[in-house]
Amino acid sequence: MWARQSGRMSEAHQHFTTVLTLDPTQPLARNVLGVDALARGESQAAADHLEQACRGDPDAAELWLNLASARRALGQTEAERMALERALAIDQRFLPALIYLAQLHERLEEKASATERWSGVLALTTSTDQSSPELQELRAHADDYIAHQRQALADALDESLARDLAAASTRDRRRVRAAADAMLGRRSIYPNECHGLHYPFLAADEFFDRDHFPWLESLESATDEIRRELQAILANPDSGLTPYVEQPSGVPENKWSPLDRSLDWSALHLWRDGERIDDACAQAPRTAAFIEQLPLCRIPGRAPAVFFSILRAGKHIPPHTGVTNVRSIVHLPLIVPEGCTFRVGGETRSWVEGEAFVFDDTIEHEAHNPTSRDRAVLILDCWNPYLSEAERTMICRIFEVKDAQKKL
Repeated sequence: MWARQSGRMSEAHQHFTTVLTLDPTQPLARNVLGVDALARGESQAAADHLEQACRGDPDAAELWLNLASARRALGQTEAERMALERALAIDQRFLPALIYLAQLHERLEEKASATERWSGVLALTTSTDQSSPELQELRAHADDYIAHQRQALADALDESLARDLAAASTRDRRRVRAAADAMLGRRSIYPNECHGLHYPFLAADEFFDRDHFPWLESLESATDEIRRELQAILANPDSGLTPYVEQPSGVPENKWSPLDRSLDWSALHLWRDGERIDDACAQAPRTAAFIEQLPLCRIPGRAPAVFFSILRAGKHIPPHTGVTNVRSIVHLPLIVPEGCTFRVGGETRSWVEGEAFVFDDTIEHEAHNPTSRDRAVLILDCWNPYLSEAERTMICRIFEVKDAQKKL
């Protein structure tokens, strides 16, 4: 090795050849001779040496990588693939082998495998020093290749599904598109995250299909009356609005701190924790009378909650999740400047005045009002539509027993 490092290649080769007379598979000697032969364009000689090197030390990933280079030079695709897969079997995080295998798949137009391997290259190099121009170029190529393949798949899916989607129901169309977008990496599927009772095996649907709630049209028909009562309340200096977020004293700084005890997000509760707030309902008597007729979620001491929610101009409600998935949350938009948005999981909607929707608030959600005017929504609880009447009764009993135990 000293002779080789000193540039005396002929002398070094003589020494390594002598070594091989004693041990024909000596891995260091075979590797050096193989790499040098490859550099001279003697691909077959290189492959012969490197094959012997791998026999001498079959657990050295670097030797298999060098053998793959020789097989590539010879145009022996399957032998190259085998050598690279052997290197990765030894060390699955061996970046050079992963790169070579991604290039092999791309060269052979094995698009799915190439996409998978280039994705692995990106994941493996995310935390490494990316100042190297070579690595930057490699990552850029990987990004471009993956984006191109995803777009090709998206185009093929759009073409294949176009006729079926046009004929599908609103529910089916939304679910198929969400599945396709998740597969393409264009959105995430968010799970339930309950801070209280998590009722198992219920569908985790971001926005529930309207067919579950035939009474929504009746609620929407009352929009103008409800809005007039809210506008009268807002015009009164003593409206009774209170901060929606009120954290206990001493709570460390957190995502709710900017809204804590602030009217930037305020509420006027008509019902709270299942109790009717008579003074508030007296300010909106027609709204309260209408709410009394709705099939709300009624759990003594807990639900429903019914309130006007006001989000001031330029404010944001951060991503959060609710208490329990046994209930669903209804929004009836009353005053909505253009540009306000509401995201539940992977779907973002714009509120439209007078058009109600129902969502699962145990899936991460957030609200934005980037406009110069305040936004107002009526919010109320109803049961999760996938619960039977018997389940609703037993859920109430669960909470009844739990609350009774707290008093012991």
